[in-house]
Amino acid sequence: MTPGGGGSPDDLGHWADLGPGREFDLIRRVLGPRAPQNERVLLGPGDDGAVVAGGLILSTDLTVEGVHFRREWLSPREVGFRAAAAAVSDLAAMAAEPIGVLVSLALPADDAEVWAPEIGEGVRSLLDRIGGVLLGGDLSSSPGPVMIDVVAVGTSASPVTRAGAIPGDELWVTGSLGGSRAAVTCMEGGETPTTGMLDAFKRPNPRVAEALWLRERLALHAMVDLSDGLAADSRHIATASRVAVVLEADRIPVHPDLPIGKNGANEALQGGEDYELLFAVPRGAVEPMVAKFAERFGVGLTRVGNVESGTGVGVVGPPEWGEMEVGVGFDHFHVEG
Repeated sequence: MTPGGGGSPDDLGHWADLGPGREFDLIRRVLGPRAPQNERVLLGPGDDGAVVAGGLILSTDLTVEGVHFRREWLSPREVGFRAAAAAVSDLAAMAAEPIGVLVSLALPADDAEVWAPEIGEGVRSLLDRIGGVLLGGDLSSSPGPVMIDVVAVGTSASPVTRAGAIPGDELWVTGSLGGSRAAVTCMEGGETPTTGMLDAFKRPNPRVAEALWLRERLALHAMVDLSDGLAADSRHIATASRVAVVLEADRIPVHPDLPIGKNGANEALQGGEDYELLFAVPRGAVEPMVAKFAERFGVGLTRVGNVESGTGVGVVGPPEWGEMEVGVGFDHFHVEG
């Protein structure tokens, strides 16, 4: 078994290259030098998940109160659903079949009787949707915020990585972008988001079935889920594949409740937690499947850019829009100035 769909590592214990930014600098320091790994580790840090012998794929995602959600925005059940969805989305990014999740939960003792079982209900609701099971976990008191760590476990004989995009590929996305960020922007400003925005924020849909459908029909060279925003997550493919990515701003499928034009495109470029898929495929491969995909899943496929020789991510748009900024995307440790 080799990870890949075109993105196979050169040797056992391969690490995917990480992009720029303070958060990724800290990750590199935590990981330390690239020492040889156990031969059963087929793909180590740097991708959406680690791959170990037997085709098992492991990923973890942390949700922290005050960082990822506020109590006035979400019920405990919705918090559990979103936490599980974020972790399972990493399996979708590698076109893996989900097995289940492990959940570690820390919360104040005064909240435990209500929050713990309701978070569990939310997690199980997401698992029922994607066909996974709750494998176990850990429970602890917390002197401060609620914290949920979800470990997603899946399997694939040939997982898709971020590292296989080549010049000449097209970049496509599932669904629409920017709705989740728009909901947060509204709530932070004391405004009421539209129902569509709230649904995008509260009930993200990890594209597990969609990824498996695409893998069966296409040569997926590289793929990533959109957790930090289209611009930022495009950089993951560009860095890991050692190519340049050019995004076409006027082609981005902006959430229907966002404004049409440059402002909506900017929101969709920078908005995180959409949990759609961005993937690189050979030119012309997807177009014949767009209608069938929409009929099967009720969402669209949209070409948003191309892969070229070089490095980094660029954004182009209509001349009247002027210069488009790529931005840094969401960085937990970004410092202004």
